[in-house]
Amino acid sequence: MKVLGIETSCDETSAAVVTDNEASARVASCVILSQDVHAVYRGVVPELASRAHLATIGPVVDHALEDAGIVLGDVDLIAVTEGPGLIGALLVGVSYAKGLGLGSGRPLVGVHHLEAHLFGTALDDSSAVPPFIGLIVSGGHSLLLDVPRWGHYRLLGETRDDAVGEAFDKVGALLQLGYPGGPALERAARNGDPARHRFPRPMLNARQRPGDPDYFDLSMSGLKTAVMHAVQASSDLAADRPHLARGFQDAVIEVLVTKTQRAVELCGRDRVVLAGGVACNRALRDAMATALGGRGATLHAPSPRLSTDNAAMIARAGLFHAAEAGRPVDAAARLPFPGLVRA
Repeated sequence: MKVLGIETSCDETSAAVVTDNEASARVASCVILSQDVHAVYRGVVPELASRAHLATIGPVVDHALEDAGIVLGDVDLIAVTEGPGLIGALLVGVSYAKGLGLGSGRPLVGVHHLEAHLFGTALDDSSAVPPFIGLIVSGGHSLLLDVPRWGHYRLLGETRDDAVGEAFDKVGALLQLGYPGGPALERAARNGDPARHRFPRPMLNARQRPGDPDYFDLSMSGLKTAVMHAVQASSDLAADRPHLARGFQDAVIEVLVTKTQRAVELCGRDRVVLAGGVACNRALRDAMATALGGRGATLHAPSPRLSTDNAAMIARAGLFHAAEAGRPVDAAARLPFPGLVRA
């Protein structure tokens, strides 16, 4: 089976072709076009994102098909992100996919963006399959899941305020590192002294026990505020910047690693799948792999290209949901995670 994936949930216009069957999917092509205009505004401007998708969706899809060495008539299924995300951006992708489907007679299936992130890791690592603990950390979402099998997800914890990626971007702005702040903050932190700034570890303390409402949940707002006060107190931000970045990053990593370890122990899993844009953070990956290795578990993380929003993960999730082709597909800014139940 050949699946054409289309992704336009935020500020990346992406199309990809994934081939073969569900058990051995392969990325035949993946084109990702990022929108640089948002850097001027230090955040994604929805209207500008929608307009950019309109201008580029056609060429991006054509390029993906060309790179895969096929034409639209060779495609067996079209998969498109239907949510969650920016409604204007989603409408561009969904409308275009519907047009392709109607014009070519190919079936169409809608895909949930966050579920697709979990499938995306499996494209890079064939052993990243259930059962596992899934940690999705991106600019808009942070979820800790127990995944006994594809299509069945137990929500263990989630952020109560800012997503982890959002916190990285906001702290990056506080440190005057530009937008997006996450990658620049990680680079700055490499030269930071971990002893200079010990920021609080939000919603993490030794008294917590399984069943407590904050045992798995995350919160980034207080940590972000602590960094803001440290920045305001700095007399030389240029000199303090790497140390502030390191202090913030260390705090986030300790929280994520500890909460994930708790999930591994409570659920009896020996694999953790890391997904989402923050999965690009090398310090997080190294710390997580080391901590899990000490408990007989392994970390499975995607390549940087498949960590951020991309259509290959949409196509891969489309393979799993191929039997649902034909149901109505509509863009939805808020879309329930399919198969998700609260633990």
